[in-house]
Amino acid sequence: MWKGSDCAKTELSWDGERLVRLVVPGATIDGAIITDPLLGPAHAIIGLTTMSALDWARPSQIPTVAAPGLLPAGSGGAILNAIAELARRAGITALRYAGPYPTPALWRALARSFTTTASEAEFTQDLIARAARVARDPIAIDFAPAPHDRVVHAHGHSELRDGTLERAMIDGITYAPDGSPARLVGERCEIWFGDAPYAHVATLAGDGTLAEGPHEIAPCASSVVGKLFPPPLAAALGELLSGVVFEPLAGAARELLATQPLRWADLGARAARADKHGLAVHAALWERIAPLGLPRLALALAEALAPVVTATLIRRLM
Repeated sequence: MWKGSDCAKTELSWDGERLVRLVVPGATIDGAIITDPLLGPAHAIIGLTTMSALDWARPSQIPTVAAPGLLPAGSGGAILNAIAELARRAGITALRYAGPYPTPALWRALARSFTTTASEAEFTQDLIARAARVARDPIAIDFAPAPHDRVVHAHGHSELRDGTLERAMIDGITYAPDGSPARLVGERCEIWFGDAPYAHVATLAGDGTLAEGPHEIAPCASSVVGKLFPPPLAAALGELLSGVVFEPLAGAARELLATQPLRWADLGARAARADKHGLAVHAALWERIAPLGLPRLALALAEALAPVVTATLIRRLM
């Protein structure tokens, strides 16, 4: 097990230089190599899904997970951070991704444990074509290992680098200094709508442990909760959204907003959500931002919906 400033709660079992098992919070990887119909040589993430096979003693590739949506929140990032730590210890200076799904979500996860000179647009530009042909050739982008220190607590984990708190996850919600609506303000995990805090969820200690909370978020009492957006308004938002989402998905985003019901809801710590009823946005956006003007509200709605719509459309590709 790595301890102290290494990867907390990460356990590795070895047979010489062959990985027997890797355990991170929420997931266990069997080091045995199997043949997966999608990925070819692969490892089982026991009871969940599979991932492409690695040389764990000297990892030089970033793996593909066959069904990343089946991983518990935070476990995919923990796996990537463990790979970055193993690569750094082995003196590997650059890893490349050789899978079919260079998604914006994967880019964000990689940014927490690797550095690169490339941009998200460069990484994701061939996503649709790679997904269609189930590509396994490496993308010519180098990712240098830069693992963070991971502190696990009862409601999630914190990420520190050089002793500074960079990010936290509380009950599946990610808090970061530039987050929206979940924001890390110093050591406080807060929800912000507009330019002001909406709820204080938890406080972390300087070492990343949970010092206070998590507290329940008070119900949103807005009169618009449960109301549907008129179809012409949803379609107009689709046009605006097409300029915010990952560019190859712009047309599909417009179609989704034109065909899926869109409603106001009380979503707690989330700005937007997709569920079996369609799409929903937090009613606090209406209460906090509508008084500032409809143009600003429209932009806030598009920004809230963009990651949800992107994730929904990418799941259809995978």
